[in-house]
Amino acid sequence: MPIIGIDYDKCISCEICISACPSQVYSKSNKADNKIIFDPEKKCILCGQCIAQCPEDAIIYENMGESFTFGEIGELSSLVPYENMFKFLAANRSTRRYKKDKVPIEILNKVIKAMEYAPTGANMRPENFVIISDSDLIKKMSDAIVEEFSKDPSLKEQFSKQLEFHAKEMRSPAYFDAPHVIIVSSPFNIIMGGFNIGNIITYGRLAAQSLGLGTCWNGWTHLAFHKNPTLKKLAKIRGSLVTAFIIGYADNKYYRVPPRSKKKVKLFE
Repeated sequence: MPIIGIDYDKCISCEICISACPSQVYSKSNKADNKIIFDPEKKCILCGQCIAQCPEDAIIYENMGESFTFGEIGELSSLVPYENMFKFLAANRSTRRYKKDKVPIEILNKVIKAMEYAPTGANMRPENFVIISDSDLIKKMSDAIVEEFSKDPSLKEQFSKQLEFHAKEMRSPAYFDAPHVIIVSSPFNIIMGGFNIGNIITYGRLAAQSLGLGTCWNGWTHLAFHKNPTLKKLAKIRGSLVTAFIIGYADNKYYRVPPRSKKKVKLFE
């Protein structure tokens, strides 16, 4: 088990780990020493809440990845005030025109690193990531999507004109000639699996925006791979649920945030 126990030289018996743990693997000793007890027999989901909330860094763990801290972690609003965050979120756009330049792998890895911190249900984290930068493979996948849609009357009616239009000037119209495609797959083709992937891709897209990159969620990959699971062999993917987004340097500029209608909100007090 990656969480091994408690460093009692550091532990002050504050009991924060008890309230932080969703799996109740910690408890208070009945003895006079008031020690906090870690029970390795209970199922720890490796969420790291105890590690993150322990004020004395007294949780002993291994093989869970790196834990780190920074000055503003206790008050994140001082790191990114709402006004700045709102502008950043409101200005996020789906990019469908890209420069031909490839994004350096070290920058793509920063996007992946941000995706690794996205929340998942019960901290399952079963998802796998694939970065495709091979333009020939991207074209093969684009061609496969176009072909798959041509077989389904409803998909053909909905998307064929748009794909035909882009095909006049793009080599891989299903991916808008983006230099990279990032695929996220999950072995769980269930609602929660979709929520997890949604969170992961959102983290990736926002991270990419902070790095000066454009992105676009690619629902066509999900639709085509769901209709014909054999297409997953193109990218050597084995997951049951497959979704993708495209990423690269945007070949357009934005000058304002588009209008959005306000939603009606029911309030119960």
